[in-house]
Amino acid sequence: MRVLVVGSGGREHALAWKLAQSPLLTELHVAPGNPGIAEVAECHPIRADDAEGVLGLSRSLGVDLVVIGPEAPLVIGLADALRRFGLLVFGPSAASARIEGSKGFAKDVMVSAGVPTAARLALARPPCVVKADGLAAGKGVFVCRTEDEVAEALRALRGVGSDVVVEELLDGPEVSLFALCDGSHAIPLVSAQDFKRAFDRDEGPNTGGMGAYAPVPGIAATEAEALVEQVHRPVLAELAKRGAPFVGLLYAGLMLADDGPRVLEFNCRFGDPETQVVLPLLESDLLALLAAASAGDLAGASPSFASSAATTVVLASGAYPEGSDRGSEITGVDDAEAGGALVFHAGTARHGDRLVTNGGRILAVTGLGETVAAARVAAYEAVGRVRFAGMRSRSDIAEAAAAGATLSLHASSEG
Repeated sequence: MRVLVVGSGGREHALAWKLAQSPLLTELHVAPGNPGIAEVAECHPIRADDAEGVLGLSRSLGVDLVVIGPEAPLVIGLADALRRFGLLVFGPSAASARIEGSKGFAKDVMVSAGVPTAARLALARPPCVVKADGLAAGKGVFVCRTEDEVAEALRALRGVGSDVVVEELLDGPEVSLFALCDGSHAIPLVSAQDFKRAFDRDEGPNTGGMGAYAPVPGIAATEAEALVEQVHRPVLAELAKRGAPFVGLLYAGLMLADDGPRVLEFNCRFGDPETQVVLPLLESDLLALLAAASAGDLAGASPSFASSAATTVVLASGAYPEGSDRGSEITGVDDAEAGGALVFHAGTARHGDRLVTNGGRILAVTGLGETVAAARVAAYEAVGRVRFAGMRSRSDIAEAAAAGATLSLHASSEG
């Protein structure tokens, strides 16, 4: 199969890296890609949001499957444009991508589907959570425990011109759970936990994600299936009922509250950096799974996963999430990979023969091991080999899980 992946970040690098291992693959193309992706695929300088350009490239290459990585092209209807010309696409329509594109729409869908979620509030009064209704690159959520924090959140969201959704503040650990969907079936992947805050101990502003690990202790295959039955499949049925069947990756961000799991948000695509820990554990053929989902043929699919673990640490610019860095030389990536780590490029570029920074989140370094603790050690050992000016990372990714903490679907945490 000829495959085109759309996007240029760490998630797309992980997707391309895994797709390149498929025996079904004959050609792998990515638009626009990045220097890391260029090592496993042919890259084309076409923006992910350029629907006409992506369509023209797909037709000229004769691709058999288009896999759309980022949320923004999905929300504006890239998948629809491609499907109108008969292309097989892994990614939801604009109508079903509203599950991420509008927090208000998602809340309405969950209420109609009977899916447990945080209550929507009429007024922004602490304690509460204030969210951008539309896309905000993972940075549009403000946890507010004081009046000053509410005022700051409302100012920030007015600054980006976003409508606001206000919800009750829930307490408990968070879990990310992906499900492959073909419009009617939802198949769970391995559970993961993301670290959204910029600094150690979950301090600082929200980011697009500073690290992740998988699997989550206590959320094994049985628990993941139970969550998909409770959360994903009712939403899938509700979207189909509304004439917007969801084909692609439905990602639930869940809070494991004392009274059971609640949905914090849905995303309409693979998460970043969770993809960088989930896909290295997948033993099944990713291309076969994505093609089956795109063709509406996931019935009976049962992906297999390694019994080991993965931990990813994001290396960000010193100014992230408020700013980014461009042009600083990156060294040590080859050394990190030689030590057994996977290094996924997120914000990099080539200047001649030099690898340089080109964004806010620069690299995602993934370590593998028999346990979360071993994977964590491998990841941080690899991080220690990489250098660029202003490089910053969290030091506590997967720390609690490595120390033996487990989660439960019916209590906030255990031992």
